Amino acid sequence: MSDGIAYQNKDIEFKLISETFKEKSFEAYGLNLPKIKAVLPTNLPKVSANEKRMDHLFLLEDDTVAIVDYEAEDKLANRVKYVNYIARVMERYMKDSGMIPDLRMIVIYTGDVEHADNVLETKCFRLNMEHVFVSHLPGEEIYQEIKHKLENGERLTEQEFMRLIILPLAEKGKEKKQKRVEEVVELAKMIEDEQGQVFVIAGVLVCSDKFIDRDYAKGIRRYLGMTKVFQLFEEEKQEAVLQAAKAAAQKEKQQTAVRMLEGGEDFGSIMMYTRLTKEEIEEIRQNMPVIQ
Repeated sequence: MSDGIAYQNKDIEFKLISETFKEKSFEAYGLNLPKIKAVLPTNLPKVSANEKRMDHLFLLEDDTVAIVDYEAEDKLANRVKYVNYIARVMERYMKDSGMIPDLRMIVIYTGDVEHADNVLETKCFRLNMEHVFVSHLPGEEIYQEIKHKLENGERLTEQEFMRLIILPLAEKGKEKKQKRVEEVVELAKMIEDEQGQVFVIAGVLVCSDKFIDRDYAKGIRRYLGMTKVFQLFEEEKQEAVLQAAKAAAQKEKQQTAVRMLEGGEDFGSIMMYTRLTKEEIEEIRQNMPVIQ
């Protein structure tokens, strides 16, 4: 994920994205794949300093891992990039578990691309890609149908939510994509359920990151920042930070108590210095290695 969609708090951004896509289907994209089980972090080991992150890394319900990238061009350099992505995912799984899951390379092409080879083959390997060409989507028809439903207070289906998110990708050229982004965001603001609003707007920001106007995107992020959903994530984040700080402080006190016990200090001195209770210090003493 590029820096273009970065919120002030990366962990809130990641949680928003996770909640946006979790348990959703690729059916609206024209792919018959298992539903998304989890959104995985894309901060993988880098091959080169100037290389960008992949757009998405999904764990699917069949435990395969899907690497997803959005492209407005079909070129060989992109395929080399995908090979690097795959190598980095494999590297992380080998480091973490010693095993490599089944991987999928999914490329979602904007309306600018109508055909691309889905295989890259050399003497030593074969890369199979699963392509989605959103140029086939009847963008205006979908937009008008969803607009009509929202104006009449009707609820959107899961597939309509997903199609709304990728609708800007179906347009050709940056200007038309930007216009459709703005139209979709305005439609999203008509969704009565705030969770649904955030679902669509956050999804549009992520999927449209490579061509969205940066100043416009900043304004949309400010809008998201005022939603109760975003604020709830912020409160959860702050609570997590507070708990982590408390845990770190407690660990430091315990380590200090260990050093003082090893130095022969009495319980009273340790209690005064660390603010630990007598019971806590006794527990630490009992769990210390036996000093010969």
